[in-house]
Amino acid sequence: MIPGRSLEVLRAIVEDYISSNQPVGSKSLLDRHPLGVSAATIRNDMALLEEEDLITAPHTSSGRIPTEKGYRLFVDKIGEVKPLSVSERRAIESFLDGANDLDDIVERTARALSQLTNNLALVQYPTLGKSRVRHVELIQVADFRVLVMLITDNGRLQQLQVELPASFESDLLPEFRGRLNAILSGASLSDVRALLDRLPQDFLPVRRVFVQTVVETLQSMVDENRQEKLVLSGASKLAKHDEDFGGELSSVLEAIEEQVVMMRLLQEMQTDQYGVHLKIGSELGVAGVSHATLMATGYEATGLEAAKIGVLGPTRMNYSGNIASVRAVAKYLSNVLEANS
Repeated sequence: MIPGRSLEVLRAIVEDYISSNQPVGSKSLLDRHPLGVSAATIRNDMALLEEEDLITAPHTSSGRIPTEKGYRLFVDKIGEVKPLSVSERRAIESFLDGANDLDDIVERTARALSQLTNNLALVQYPTLGKSRVRHVELIQVADFRVLVMLITDNGRLQQLQVELPASFESDLLPEFRGRLNAILSGASLSDVRALLDRLPQDFLPVRRVFVQTVVETLQSMVDENRQEKLVLSGASKLAKHDEDFGGELSSVLEAIEEQVVMMRLLQEMQTDQYGVHLKIGSELGVAGVSHATLMATGYEATGLEAAKIGVLGPTRMNYSGNIASVRAVAKYLSNVLEANS
């Protein structure tokens, strides 16, 4: 059990090290923090923290820096999360203002979060099982060409032009559009293939080629949704933290390139008391990476958690500020998706 005063010393060391990137000594702690005790007492507290592997001395006779265990205890004991400033909130709003389709919304969200945190931002697309069809639109753009549009309840718009081997009767387009929406509106994307599989058999042979072509196009769009996607923004910012990664930057970048690894990590994240889950250092379980932190939270679409959003950076990061940024951007993203649903 770490005494309360020693926890205050740990908090001060972590905050000062994050701010200055310099080992923290007892004299600087007394100068910068109203701890109300003598330098000798502070040194005793620092000795206790070092015995507990919460801080360490990078060099002989130097100050102390937090260990991975120290960062974890610091995060677990954060008393409050720094709220976003008015300018930061306006920046989020301006980034997402005017975004329409899901692709644009996700990309803008990732850029906004990366700029706020100065780290790599990750935004996971809503998963297939939680998305539903809102509307299907068919538009004739030429004699033998039709634009097929699939709109989902999370705001994603997919469209694809299909070439037909022959012309079709003019009344077929509105009739088939109505039939499709009657069958698919509100249906889960995971059910679309089964719902459409036998549909072409309900039409006369002369119309079946058109129907089959559109059905296959819609099924391919659903298959594209089935692929789990992750949008990243700010990878170049990690290079600015090269020293903080302790020579592991190349391993971090390799992990980022393996989207399967990042998707697995995000799926494992469960929100804690701050509404954000963190994996620090070895908790990531990624070979060769022990100086990185991933924090993430869920965002909603149609009232349910749709996927995850988060940031990846060095363990020496602004935890309180980044937690606030991740929570706020996730909330704005949920609101934008709700407004577009």
